[in-house]
Amino acid sequence: MTYCVAMRLDAGLVFLSDSRTNAGVDAISTARKMTVFEEPGDRVMVLLTSGNLAISQSVRQCLAEARDEKRSLWTARDMFEAVTIVGEAVRAVHKRDAHALREAGIEFSVNLIFGGQIRGERMRLFHVYAAGNFIEATPENCYFQIGEAKYGKPIVDRVITPSVPLGEAAKCALVSMDSTLKSNISVGLPLDLLVYEADSLRVTRFVSIDEKNAYFRMIRDTWGQRLRQVFGEIANPEWDASQQAEFPLARDEADRWGQPVRARRDRS
Repeated sequence: MTYCVAMRLDAGLVFLSDSRTNAGVDAISTARKMTVFEEPGDRVMVLLTSGNLAISQSVRQCLAEARDEKRSLWTARDMFEAVTIVGEAVRAVHKRDAHALREAGIEFSVNLIFGGQIRGERMRLFHVYAAGNFIEATPENCYFQIGEAKYGKPIVDRVITPSVPLGEAAKCALVSMDSTLKSNISVGLPLDLLVYEADSLRVTRFVSIDEKNAYFRMIRDTWGQRLRQVFGEIANPEWDASQQAEFPLARDEADRWGQPVRARRDRS
């Protein structure tokens, strides 16, 4: 019951999350899934969560309460150490709660996206799994999704590369979210959007988006209209191979291996 997407670009980072935690006929609730750890001028880190809400909130609380400890997100020397601390928090919650959850028939389910920048280091973005292990975004795969990812993935795959400007990336993330909202009731408003400019080491662009947000309403209306327009402009399939179609669907000679298996009733 979540969709979150984050992108690591040459110009900065983009984070977007929904807030729906339960969806049913008469049971809809919300909770924020984005947490920001910021020390202006020194570090900005963003955590997006999906999966069991109790588990993800416990992980977030472990990270927040460690502020005054010797080893924490606030003292990490680099983003690799910081994401290792996130993974350790996941393992700590697993050690504490996994047995009780298993006894209750509940899977230990949590997925996290964690990214940001610490002074003196480049921006980095990670996907953290339920075991506390993680992978890092690369130029070839510069974004991560968690939760209901399949509906919003096609537009991100087609548009996002490291060189895309932050404004276009934010627009793409919102279109991706709109596609998910359209197809899945378990994802819902309000949304949290954070756009981080490389080397700024502070949060300057954040917005909470609800159903009254003018830009997101424009996205929803325009994207649907333009999809229908482009769909209508694509030629229908041409079945008559004898016709000189520009983009023929049928071939002059059918490939016998491509024919369906036909079952015929024996009338003899």
